[in-house]
Amino acid sequence: MSVRTATGVVVMAYGTPAGPGDVLEYYTDIRRGRPPSEEQLADLVRRYAAIGGVSPLAARTAAQVAAVGGALGALAPGRYRVLHGAKHARPKIEDAIDELARRGVTRLVGLVLAPHYSALSVGEYIERAGHRAGELGIETAFVERWGADPVLVEVLAERVRAAVDGLELAPGSRLELVVSAHSLPVRILEMGDPYPDELRETAELVAARAGADRFRTGWQSAGRTPEPWLGPDILELLRDLAAEGVDAVVVCPAGFTSDHLEVLYDLDVEASRLAMNLGMRFARTPSLNDEPRVAAALARRIHDLATTTWPDP
Repeated sequence: MSVRTATGVVVMAYGTPAGPGDVLEYYTDIRRGRPPSEEQLADLVRRYAAIGGVSPLAARTAAQVAAVGGALGALAPGRYRVLHGAKHARPKIEDAIDELARRGVTRLVGLVLAPHYSALSVGEYIERAGHRAGELGIETAFVERWGADPVLVEVLAERVRAAVDGLELAPGSRLELVVSAHSLPVRILEMGDPYPDELRETAELVAARAGADRFRTGWQSAGRTPEPWLGPDILELLRDLAAEGVDAVVVCPAGFTSDHLEVLYDLDVEASRLAMNLGMRFARTPSLNDEPRVAAALARRIHDLATTTWPDP
């Protein structure tokens, strides 16, 4: 297949600072050009320091993109040109699309490494990618959601079962599964946004597949803004569960696909420490990262969308 008949693929993710010297630029980009206060910046630097000084997200995302690209190559050799574009770090979404245009592609499939759709999250990625592609005359199609994908559900359920087994709980212990995602402003509810319902659907499917009798959804990593964000926050939820007499908690961060600050600090440091102080056993399911089965499932979704949107003559 020639370059000009190939389909471009942009795999999009949040992005992370390359190192401590890039934190200010990164944080300012997240805040839409408004620099953080000294206190806000110091707090973010402190959290990065607690997980080793830099997030592994860039390396994890690169591995995920490579895995999706490899799976697409196995499905349709030579058909796809796959690049990564980040929301808040380089290469940005627009950079990736510009490069695909330089390579001569005229049609593009976009996918965000986040399973659940919200207009304020996945919708923003799609809007940016669609706008730049439109400026360049590139046709587009997007995988908008994949939180109910059977492969994703099976992989998460396997990890839930392994986490529960690893706790080695005594008979009769009360266990709660918490399926979490990144919080968003409460105003999405007024918009009829599907995000909370999609997380709930994933939680229901994973709990059923894992054989978890008790589960809840929870939110984490809310932005530090005056407006209210979706709750209950994971720390608040842990306090509630302890007050209810729960002995152990397994957190499955289903809204996140790779190791990064919101998992390695917010869960592995803050949440686990709080659970210990509350007298509860705590476990967190491993991140998906470049899990081959999930990469293959995402590649299949991209390929199915591409071949439906632009069927071969």
